[in-house]
Amino acid sequence: MNAPLVPDALWEAIEPLLPIEPPKPKGGRPRVPDRAALAGIVFVLRTGGP
Repeated sequence: MNAPLVPDALWEAIEPLLPIEPPKPKGGRPRVPDRAALAGIVFVLRTGGP
């Protein structure tokens, strides 16, 4: 099995720096989880994709 792109130690260091999600009184699309978004960023940086 592959190692996760965002290890637990890295996530524990980054999570407190992220802002909390503001309330959406009018509803709308739910936000993508922060860890998943960070994993996507790390993937692009590692692979060099556009």
